[in-house]
Parts: sequence; structure tokens; C-alpha cells
Amino acid sequence: MQWLANCMKKKTQVEADPHHEVRLCGFGGGPLGLHCDTRLPGPALRHITSTSPKPLSTRINTTLHPVSVFYPDHPREEKGDRLTLQLSSQFDKPLKMTHQFPGLSPEQKKELSDIAQRIVAPGKGILAADESTGTMGKRLQKIKVENTEENRRIFRDILFSSDPSIANSIGGVIFFHETLYQKSDSGKLFPQVVKEKGIVVGIKVDKGTAGLNGTDEETTTQGLDGLSERCAQYKKDGCDFAKWRCVLKISHGCPSALAIAENANVLARYASICQQNGLVPIVEPEILPDGEHDLKRCQYATEKVLAAVYKALNDHHVYLEGTLLKPNMVTAGHSCTKKYTPEDVALATVTTLRRTVPAAVPGICFLSGGQSEEEASLNLNAMNQVPLHRPWKLTFSYGRALQASALAAWVGKVANKKAAQEAFCTRAKINGLASKGEYKPATPASQAAMQSLYTASYVY
Repeated sequence: MQWLANCMKKKTQVEADPHHEVRLCGFGGGPLGLHCDTRLPGPALRHITSTSPKPLSTRINTTLHPVSVFYPDHPREEKGDRLTLQLSSQFDKPLKMTHQFPGLSPEQKKELSDIAQRIVAPGKGILAADESTGTMGKRLQKIKVENTEENRRIFRDILFSSDPSIANSIGGVIFFHETLYQKSDSGKLFPQVVKEKGIVVGIKVDKGTAGLNGTDEETTTQGLDGLSERCAQYKKDGCDFAKWRCVLKISHGCPSALAIAENANVLARYASICQQNGLVPIVEPEILPDGEHDLKRCQYATEKVLAAVYKALNDHHVYLEGTLLKPNMVTAGHSCTKKYTPEDVALATVTTLRRTVPAAVPGICFLSGGQSEEEASLNLNAMNQVPLHRPWKLTFSYGRALQASALAAWVGKVANKKAAQEAFCTRAKINGLASKGEYKPATPASQAAMQSLYTASYVY
């Protein structure tokens, strides 16, 4: 073990014996200083003692924490005086790695893992039917239907009571709080209707965004207060997974380091609370498509965000096998003049995920981000055809991109219920095929399926 002794006017190299004893000889008068560096990690040194009767003042470090020993205001030393320092190290005792205290039992982990695997079983994805009252009102307004609780219930009943074969393409449904306690025309609670088809019930648990002071209108997501109690109640009411959306944006200086760190930490805290209550957390760090940025800029930002998110999830001891990721696809900004093919989007997205998402994650369920129904399906299909190893399922968690055609077919009329259900089932089957890379458009997509669903600064 070697130490570098550094006296104010010259440097001397000294050897320490196995007991860490260092001897310095032959220093002249003036304040005596000893500066030691060690290659050991640490703080490697804990204690310094001296054989000299003179008082010592000490400052202890290693390579990260230098060790300094000083004589304050002492008489000039005679040549040949000796100073013996006894240096004790933390390595005198056995070292232990940081310990993770038990968080989830093996039974809890198995339950979470099984739920996640059911949701993203081959050919299956998620129907995001968790639009808030205000957001649902905007959807209904486009087809000139009044935004009432009954009209919202009717439309969701159309989706949930579709042909049982829908379960071949839909593995999970995300509910809004209001919808979770509504009933179908048959008198059954919606969660029961969905479960009877073999589909897993989920719930949105965040409370919306709040501004981050001092940033360029960036946000974090609120709702951690009381989350554990809400999750426990939702579990009792039939839910097996949850969703929490954080929103970031790309602009000059955005996403900022503060926004990335804050949203990553919030998502990790949410995920940990969900798992403690038996819910599989869907982690959703969405980067909005607003802006003129190109594909490369979006890829860079998405990599930085996802890397931070998984660092935070690891720090919070989140069980990754019992989680799902809901990210944006890597696409150019909505106002970008350069157009990219589904193959371009697919390669950039899969490359980003390979660099940032651990293989332990069972599935990645993309949000549609304002893409048209057809565009979202083609991009997903291309991702599942990229000639790169993909250790996770790549599937969908679409709201607008599963419901637009159904809304256009329904337009609030009872007589159109069957047509709306057929439109919904068609899109679900297409996305189920796309999640396996097997979608082959046989006929041109409908006008509703080709229509852009982009909304600036989208609020869910």
C-alpha cells in the first residue's frame, strides 16, 4: 500500500506497513504538512494518531478525500525529528455491499410478473379508455355529441361490450375513475364486463400536471399524496394495473435536466407505491410531438429521458419484471418539414430502447401521440420487423388511435352501435397483427383511419 506524502516545500514518497504506519523523517522547521492519497476507494482512513507530544490538526480524505496532518504553530524542528502516524482504515473490518431490504415477497413478485405478461401476451396490447371528463368532451364535440356522463358511458359501453374475440387483440383496458364505477346496458359494472372477456383491468391514478417554476413551461405530474390508499382501494375494486403520465417537451433547452430528473423520480415513486399495493405500474414518460425538431433530436431526448427513468426505478428498488413502459415513438416534431418512413421511425425507436430499457421489462406499449390510426399501426408493425434483437414485447397502448374510427361511425346514434363496434374491432385486430410484425394492408385505409389526431400541447 503506497501513500504520497506531500510537505509544503517538497514531496516524499513513503511506504506504509500492513498496519498502515507511516514515518516521515528529516523535515525542517515551519508548519509540517502531510498530504496522503490512496488508490483505495473510500473514505479509506478513519483515524490518525501521532507519537509526537505536539498537537495535531487533521483533515481526513482519500483520492476523493485527501489526508492532511498539520502542526499548528510549533517550534522549529531539529533535523532528524521523527513523526509517526498510525492510520487506521475502514478496510480493517470486512466490507459489505449496500443492502436492499425486503420490499416485495416472492408471491407478490410472481403476481405482478404474471399480470404484466398477461397484458402483453403475443398479439395483445392495451386500450387506453382513461380520458378525463374534459378530454372526452373534446372527442364528443367533434361528432357533435353533448358531453354528459350518460353519453360518455354509452360510448365506452360500445367499446367494452364488443365481440368477445376482441380479447385476442386487447390484453388490458385503462379506466378513468368515473368509468370504473359505471355499468353497461346489461347492468354489469364495466370492470366485470371486461374481465369476463379475459382482459385485465387498469386505472389512471395521476392527478394531472403542474408547472415547474423557473423552466420554459415544463411540468411535473402530481398525485403522490394519498396514492397508496387509492391504489389499495382500486385493487379491491378489481384493478390489476395502473397508469401515470408524465409529460416532457422538446424545444430550445428542453427537456431540461430539472424536468428530466423530477419526472423520472415521480414515476419511480409512483411505480414503487403501485407494486406495494399489488398493481403493475405502467410508466409513461411522454415526450410531446410538438415542434420542428427532426428524428435525430427526438431520439437524443428520448434516450436521455428513458435512461434517467430507469436509473430512478433502480434507485427506488422497483421490480422491473412487474412493470410496463409506455413511451412515445421516436418521431420528428409535428411541424418538421422533413418526412420519415415507418422504417426510419422503427429503427430510431428500437435503437433508443435497446440503449436504455433493461431486458427485464416484459413489454413496451407505445402511445400513439396524435398519429393517425393507420400511421400508428404502420410504425408499430415496422418496429416488429426491425432486424435487431428486441428482448421485450413491442405493442400498443392506444386511445385516440383505437377509438377515432369508432367515434366517427357512432356519431351519437343508437342505430350505429354495431358499426362503431366493428370499426373498433377492426383497428384492434390490425394493431394486434402489428404487434407481431404481421400487418399487411390489403385495402386503402378509411378516411377516419388516415386523419391526423394531433392536438398541440395535448392534455389527457
